[in-house]
Amino acid sequence: MRQAIIDFHAHAFPDPLAARAISQLEHGGGVKAFLDGRVSSLLASMDGAGVATSVICSIATKPEQFEPILKWSKQIASQRIVPLPSIHPRDPDLAGQARRVAEAGLVGIKLHPYYQEFNLDDEALFPLYRVLDELGLLVVFHTGFDFAFPRDRKGDPVRIRRILERVPTLKLVTTHMGAWDDWDEVERHLIGQPISMDVALSLDLLGRQRARDMILAHPADRVLFGTDSPWASQAGTLEAVRALDLGEEREQAILWKNARALLGLAA
Repeated sequence: MRQAIIDFHAHAFPDPLAARAISQLEHGGGVKAFLDGRVSSLLASMDGAGVATSVICSIATKPEQFEPILKWSKQIASQRIVPLPSIHPRDPDLAGQARRVAEAGLVGIKLHPYYQEFNLDDEALFPLYRVLDELGLLVVFHTGFDFAFPRDRKGDPVRIRRILERVPTLKLVTTHMGAWDDWDEVERHLIGQPISMDVALSLDLLGRQRARDMILAHPADRVLFGTDSPWASQAGTLEAVRALDLGEEREQAILWKNARALLGLAA
């Protein structure tokens, strides 16, 4: 039985900022976006690809961006768009901001160790992780390297394991098959562990056989469809997942079942 596909990893920006944001990110990362960064364009992409719901991951690059991101997140939230606002690690009230996310009815936050200049397992972040855990909020981390930054090990699998060991019930989602372009370490430290990971911007780089082997070796309820739109095609990533020939049950778990459970969406 096919159900509504959920893209657990997408990006968009408020319309007045979208063009500038996409231009800056294209220049900094040396990549070309598939979309113009607006929510309306993401929705059109979703319609074309058959994606019912996208999770929009925002990134606060300084503490004062929390407020406008939270406000915008509440404005765009709908049955089709699930926004994740962002708390900057240097915010003076990490716990209070997490509570405001929960009070707004949002399901979690996004953190990015490169754009926000921290290591995932920095001691100062554990109070935030514990509050997120207490509130039942999820946290989506950028994990692995980032092509726009030097290859410092800010988001590597060892750091992820340290978080898991200290806050074992935290709803933690790693991106890019556990850690982008650090997949030897993913296989060493994360595969088989109770850690959710999306497939965004990974399948082509891994190659079909290695991607398939990693997915089949990981818990069936811990792999998520994600695209990193606008930096990849939603339709193209969907085609790549289906080309893995994982079997109907595993494929449907990746495309919607696992995400629906994490997001607490009704059947």
